[in-house]
Amino acid sequence: MDSDISWQLLRGIVRDWAGASAELAEVSPLRGGAIHTVLLLTTSDGAKAVLKITPHRVDRAYQDEAYQLNLLRSLGLPTPEVYACHLGMLDTPHSYLLLQFLPGVAFSEAKRQCSAEQFDHLQVDLAACVLRMHAQKSSHYWRVTADPLRHEHEHWPRFYREMYDPIWREVEKLADLPVKPKRLIAKIHDRLDDLLAHDDSPRLVHWDLWSGNVLASPDGAGKWRINAILDPNCKFAHAEAELAYLDLFHTTTPAFFRAYQQSGKLSADYHRIRKLVYQLYPLIDDVTLHGPQYLKPLLTQLEKLAVLF
Repeated sequence: MDSDISWQLLRGIVRDWAGASAELAEVSPLRGGAIHTVLLLTTSDGAKAVLKITPHRVDRAYQDEAYQLNLLRSLGLPTPEVYACHLGMLDTPHSYLLLQFLPGVAFSEAKRQCSAEQFDHLQVDLAACVLRMHAQKSSHYWRVTADPLRHEHEHWPRFYREMYDPIWREVEKLADLPVKPKRLIAKIHDRLDDLLAHDDSPRLVHWDLWSGNVLASPDGAGKWRINAILDPNCKFAHAEAELAYLDLFHTTTPAFFRAYQQSGKLSADYHRIRKLVYQLYPLIDDVTLHGPQYLKPLLTQLEKLAVLF
């Protein structure tokens, strides 16, 4: 735990949430990010809450996350209730988000514990959640934020390029990436207007839907269900980008896509072109975030794309 996060601070947060008589009994670390700390808080009467906290920083991302969780929850998705959202100030310099604790195991662990039939049911359940999100349309492409003064885009490829421009600039500097793959990425980046052209509407997406952000658990009858969808980074975007991401990191199986495509088949251009492009950029991101050990899958993806040029 961060040394700046004291028991006294945590006890105050718990009492603001659970009442002045509530006593903090246990604090356990959970998986978190590079900037914030994530803790499971348990009171003496057994109540639990998840705390995301950033010491000595005004972290407005918590406001956006709270807004997005409430949006997804209003659509019927299993997201945690937001108990409190606080931005750091001079007298209380810690930003934090206090959330409902939802039990479950990561989707990848659920796969290990489930039978093949049970995991197929889970995939159908996940497809229903994703379809519910993707059914929400907008007239423009934009990042979903708590700020009503949002910046909207009419053209999807331009919005997509804007999101990944900073990452591409970092990749250009990498000495570990050979010149030829860099040139190919540059060509792809320059041609996004053509490569990502489509005739669909902007749709609500989670944008970071991988196994670690999906929790599942069995009910009393032993039937596995999606119990929580966590850590949204919502946008109104091209829904195919989310589907390609789910496929890239093996979160989904054919059972998911059979259920998802009951409302409409994915086009041949998605499978031939757009999926390959959409899967390239998260791999570029992995190299910038985690280093050259992630080069191999990036180079493999570029080999698939090379036939288009």
